[in-house]
Amino acid sequence: MDKKEKKRLEVLQQKIAKLQHLLAGAKQQPDDPAEAPRLEKELAAAHAELAALKKA
Repeated sequence: MDKKEKKRLEVLQQKIAKLQHLLAGAKQQPDDPAEAPRLEKELAAAHAELAALKKA
């Protein structure tokens, strides 16, 4: 695993943590009904990319 891949993993982990925090807030306070599903999709995409990087 080279430097770029390690940095990408780190960035993805930070993004996942941020998205999980935002999703929890969106579920507690549903101002915009479309926000929670959008955040869930982004979170799933980030998890998929993270898994692909770890696999490679």
